[in-house]
Amino acid sequence: MIYDPSRANPLSGNPLKTRDDLAKAVIDLFEPLLPYFSEGGARVRLGAAGAIFDRAAADLEGYARPLWGIVPLAAGGGHFPHWNLYRRGLANGTNPAHPEYCGDLADRNQRLVELAAVGFALALVPEHIWEPLSDGEKRTVAAYLLAARELEFIDNNWKFFRVLIDLGLERVGVAFDMAKTAAYLDELEAFDIGEGWYRDGPVRRVDHYIPFAMHFYGLIYTVLARGDEARKNRFRDRAEIFARDIRHWFGPDGAALAFGRSQTYRFAAGGFWGALAFAGLEALPWAEVKGYYMRHIRWWSALPIADRDGVLAIGYGYPNLLMSESYNSPGSPYWALKFFLPLALPQDHSFWTAEEAPQPDFPEPVALKPAGMVAMHTPGNVVVFSSGQQHDKMRGANEKYSKFVYSTRYAFNIEADDRNFAAASFDGMLGLSDDGVHFRMRETLEEALMAGDRLYSRWRPWQDVSIETWLIPAKPWHIRIHRISTPRALSTIEGGFAIERADFNADRSEQGEGRAVWYGQTDVSGIVDLSPNLRAGHAMSPIPNTNLIHAKTLLPQLRGEIGPGTTVLVTAAMALPNWADWAEALGNPPACPDLEEVERDIGENGVRVPAFALRP
Repeated sequence: MIYDPSRANPLSGNPLKTRDDLAKAVIDLFEPLLPYFSEGGARVRLGAAGAIFDRAAADLEGYARPLWGIVPLAAGGGHFPHWNLYRRGLANGTNPAHPEYCGDLADRNQRLVELAAVGFALALVPEHIWEPLSDGEKRTVAAYLLAARELEFIDNNWKFFRVLIDLGLERVGVAFDMAKTAAYLDELEAFDIGEGWYRDGPVRRVDHYIPFAMHFYGLIYTVLARGDEARKNRFRDRAEIFARDIRHWFGPDGAALAFGRSQTYRFAAGGFWGALAFAGLEALPWAEVKGYYMRHIRWWSALPIADRDGVLAIGYGYPNLLMSESYNSPGSPYWALKFFLPLALPQDHSFWTAEEAPQPDFPEPVALKPAGMVAMHTPGNVVVFSSGQQHDKMRGANEKYSKFVYSTRYAFNIEADDRNFAAASFDGMLGLSDDGVHFRMRETLEEALMAGDRLYSRWRPWQDVSIETWLIPAKPWHIRIHRISTPRALSTIEGGFAIERADFNADRSEQGEGRAVWYGQTDVSGIVDLSPNLRAGHAMSPIPNTNLIHAKTLLPQLRGEIGPGTTVLVTAAMALPNWADWAEALGNPPACPDLEEVERDIGENGVRVPAFALRP
């Protein structure tokens, strides 16, 4: 038998054009889990990989997360044949006397996350998961949920989980103190940073948690909560504004921007578009919303995202633990099923009857001001420049948040060996080393400013080394200017975009003074030095399994040495699909900008990036 990637995706072969196609997709994604349910139905263990929380909580994750797709399917009249299994699991898992008890609750505990799916199910389809329970089972389930809502939830999107638990309890007639619900909702709204954007807690970053968590749960609240109309209107107003920005995190082929943590949740990124539909909020024309939504799931259907038995694997474009977070258990990827929320809507809803519209044209760069990002649409791709994002408490945080540029078509690489400077990728990034072995790159920022479509950041790879970086779009290229002040000599490597590598050395490369190009089978990626003193071009093949989408990639780099004092490096980089006019672009790289003019522009017009500027 030869490994067939199409078998490693339950969505493969599904045209994913209609509501019925999506209903089938939910069942196809769920059925591979059936052999892994425990006898009592309360636990689903999908693999041996561990997470920071205990196995019982991970098993609850495997049980609960599929509900995000199953519940809308049932609410919209679809048939799910395994409700008895879920009811049995809920009754047993919340019963301290049962061998499959999910475990005691505690502040900031993973169980609080997963119980949100149970609350969602109680709120939307109590006839399937609550009403058939015996009175004793109902008391057991209610006691567990009531105990959960009294605990402390992490100060970020987790606070919506108490809200979702409470929506379920309210729907099934279980009394509780709603003052705590209102308090958490107020605290969640305090994360608003304007123009429809939130922070996910008191942090200097915005990521996919804004669309697929903050807005997603807020829009569910607008539909399921009773009263509270002023807050619901605020949630809706913010989502309507946000839609105009977040569409620039999606490419014309449906791919989402590979950026930030929790990429293993995959098509949860498209859940925002489905939440707009669920809330009846036509933030963009329904045809456009549906286009973003349906293209996204079709993009995922072509990738080998599951194991051989059809169980979604930790990873992104393929199974890959390197890019995972410490909180990713084998059941974690099933948050992807949040995508299917619109199945709760009837077939004749305007969202479902609309004809898909293609992504509009955006010939000029678009500033996403609260995020400190600029989106530039190029053939087959959206390139997003970033200054203002940082995360210093997880593996790969530098790569996930602090690169200069991200892309919907060319996903970023995670560095696999921090003691091998020569083998590092530094795609979309400048890497530096003072010993030729270990290395540093942009991690946290001292300042992040934005002036129109230009970005500025100041950062320190070492305490005694200061770097100022300016990012300038020059479609289809972009320009990076780095002014480096160092008391000692440093080695530097700067990378362009990583593209897919073919087998049998079928790709072609060029490398020389101040320039490197990879001519791949599907794409061309180039990098050019615009500095006064040219660095050496280098066509490298990064360590396998470091890129999020492709297991093997090609990457053009510039490599050089700088001495003590102040040095200015200027770089131009681009990548284009083979069907685009890449030859014209390669033959006409942008000119080196006037640094004095760029610096003056930032000085006169630059404003602090809201995502970076934490409130006191």
